[in-house]
Amino acid sequence: MAFLRAFGSSLPERIVTNEELAPQLGVSPDWIFSQSGIRQRRYACTDETVATLGHRAAQQCLEKAALKAEDLGMILVASGSADRFCPGPASSIAALLGLSATPALDLPIASAGSLAGLALASRLADGIGNILVLGAEIMSRRIEPTPEGRNTAILFGDGAGACVVSPTEGFAQITDSCLHTDGNSAEALTIQNNRIAMDGSVIIRHATRRMPQAMAELLDRNTMKASEIGTFLLHQANSNFFSRIAQTLKVPVECFFANIQHYGNTSSASMLIAADEWRTANPAPLAAPLMFSAFGVGLNWGAVLALPL
Repeated sequence: MAFLRAFGSSLPERIVTNEELAPQLGVSPDWIFSQSGIRQRRYACTDETVATLGHRAAQQCLEKAALKAEDLGMILVASGSADRFCPGPASSIAALLGLSATPALDLPIASAGSLAGLALASRLADGIGNILVLGAEIMSRRIEPTPEGRNTAILFGDGAGACVVSPTEGFAQITDSCLHTDGNSAEALTIQNNRIAMDGSVIIRHATRRMPQAMAELLDRNTMKASEIGTFLLHQANSNFFSRIAQTLKVPVECFFANIQHYGNTSSASMLIAADEWRTANPAPLAAPLMFSAFGVGLNWGAVLALPL
């Protein structure tokens, strides 16, 4: 068995508004909002790293879970914007937590990595123990803040999110998950030479089709309807995603928790940052199921279903 025990998050202090960013991109602040639904995002300071952001989110999550770092059996860290190719941030975060033997593994899957980590943790926790899943990104260092790079520069921000998956206790039980990969269109979303490149139309087309399919797969397997889900916690890619996916699943868009307007697209961190903010605002015992879903590089996508206790 596997349970969602706690979430955590960490966001840089620097706020970058559309009014600040727009002149660099040769567009208006209103154009940025109309294209993305984003009003501001956070940018890391020069002395912040993916590992330090992840460490802060991990500390907050462990505190909420009433656990110490020594209580962890594994750490899974998702990031598409690590400061170096190898080693990734997982081992650095483990060291910052004071650990020297706990396995800490990297999942270099931008946008969908924390979903993959959550799905894997739900399958491994019963044999390993408490697993810390992290998504940590500094995407502001992977964009080109120029008119030529405006289509990606308007979207991305920095931050880290965390979740503890426990085999023994929590506020919701993870009952099912699915992961999928299709490399045939992988070139539509890449990070190469320290820059993100995205064919937006291809990604939107795939994401708005694949994510509902993954969620429907879990609903069908568990003889449930989309209308039974209390809250959808998705990768915060673009505000237009939520309305399209809501229409496909035939559920109110209000069921989709959204904070992209405040933080932008924080890639693999976004789903867990959203989950932490949602849980902070809703600390009462869970009354209805949760559905997680994400889509990202690879192309990788999937979903995770959690039920009330």
